[in-house]
Amino acid sequence: MRPTKSQVAAAAGRTIPDVIRDDLAVLFCGINPGLYSGATGHHFARPGNRFWPALHRAGFTPRQLDPAEQGKLPEYGLGITNLVARATARADELAAAELVEGGQILAAKVARHRPRWVAVVGVTAYRAAFARPKAAVGRQAETLGPAGLWVLPNPSGLNAHFQLDALAAEFAALRAAAS
Repeated sequence: MRPTKSQVAAAAGRTIPDVIRDDLAVLFCGINPGLYSGATGHHFARPGNRFWPALHRAGFTPRQLDPAEQGKLPEYGLGITNLVARATARADELAAAELVEGGQILAAKVARHRPRWVAVVGVTAYRAAFARPKAAVGRQAETLGPAGLWVLPNPSGLNAHFQLDALAAEFAALRAAAS
């Protein structure tokens, strides 16, 4: 069920539980929940967000999951967390210090849960969180603790630099490395 405009507006500051368990193949890390996600309690929930279609087209899931089915991800060796837990209308509402702190929190989650790969979904947020101003999309030379590190484009429908086919190709490159 779609949230109302007032429910979406009231979601500012809400958090969404991680979808995580030990020893995942890939832990996807978003920037932070949008208000729509905050209102629904589901990651990448806004209609028009291309995370779920890209995940499926890349072969991570046998069919395109709905955000409400996020709990099925661990069955496929996948999980989701965020750099910053609080929901905002736009990622640019986050302070640089929040992203840096989020990177430290992510490192602790990786140490605790030991995914083989971490995929940060959003190159600009990755650059800020990990002090890598020249980082590009793709496999990173450094690791995050024991996990390989990959940066994916932001799947928001607002990211015009990556259309769905190009986004799915980046997800597929991660899938090939993770296999």
